Amino acid sequence: MPPLVDVDSADPRERGRQYGEQAREQVAVSIAFYREEFETKSGLPWSDVCERAPRWLPHIEAFTPELVDEVRGIAEGAGVRFEEVLALNGRGELRKGDPFERPEGCTSFSLLGTATGDGHVYCGQNWDWRVGTKESVVMLRVSQPAKPTIVMQVEAGQVGRHGANSAGLGLNANGLEAPFGFGPGIPQPYIRRRILECSDLASALTAVHQARPALCTNLVFTHRDGFAIDLETTPERHGVMYPTDGLLVHANAFLAFVPPQVADSYRPSSVDSLYRAPRLERALRRARDASGTAGTRDAIAAGLADHFSHPDGVCTHPNPNDGGKWETVASAIVDLTTGEYLVADGNPCEHAHEPLPWNLYEEAT
Repeated sequence: MPPLVDVDSADPRERGRQYGEQAREQVAVSIAFYREEFETKSGLPWSDVCERAPRWLPHIEAFTPELVDEVRGIAEGAGVRFEEVLALNGRGELRKGDPFERPEGCTSFSLLGTATGDGHVYCGQNWDWRVGTKESVVMLRVSQPAKPTIVMQVEAGQVGRHGANSAGLGLNANGLEAPFGFGPGIPQPYIRRRILECSDLASALTAVHQARPALCTNLVFTHRDGFAIDLETTPERHGVMYPTDGLLVHANAFLAFVPPQVADSYRPSSVDSLYRAPRLERALRRARDASGTAGTRDAIAAGLADHFSHPDGVCTHPNPNDGGKWETVASAIVDLTTGEYLVADGNPCEHAHEPLPWNLYEEAT
């Protein structure tokens, strides 16, 4: 199980301090990783990265000022500079010369009750990212009065990534690469956190449409009442997809539409996403005929452990042909019907999905 970080306060700066204090070691690991990545892959010194990071502040403050205070608190609690935590929350948007070479990976899914053997609603994903970041991943629970309690898996120091909340809303995300954008806009962690602070789907979708993202990404929304929608977001417009027969899967290629800015030359930079999505979709169809909850979860876990075209599959392992840069750093299955959040710490072929000690629908204690 990744380290557990549990914060509870109505005051955003205090929430941040609690977070930073509990994840001090992992925040240091994350800063060290990105310092090296930026410097060695793009020739951008960490001091320059930190100098650039505050340029996003006016956009973030206009969109969600509380989270700026939370970031300040994280820096104080972890004993690092405010600008460094800002950089961790904009590591994709700040890149120069693309030090990460392809977008954030991930294969995300949504399963409605009509597509599961137990009639439950599930969401989740394999989170694929750079080798070396797994040691910075934490499970974060955020309890903030008057808003839903949130459970997320994040790189330590980030205020948002993907997870679910006590209002029964699940959010999963995967990168979409397109060579446009990267201008003024909101970094993804703030948009995703704002979504997960919403009590209903209308508010969550409104949060997306109120934000101008700084880059392209895919967002899968799942609600425990049996509804799901996928948004392929760009700085200019969004594409929309809905489940087919209660099942929705997405990887890292545009499926709903291709942005006109790249229509004449678009090629998915993560070519494995062209088969990861259909492979997982095929596997998840078996969940409909599974026996009970245990059988349904086993079917989902088996799909997430798929090794077709190993090592670049749904379950991603380091590939020696590209220097061993990518792996599945965490895998999640969230039962939005019962509130159970199950996590595999790393590759799901090697680690079972274990339930967190927190239930989405139980108040923090």
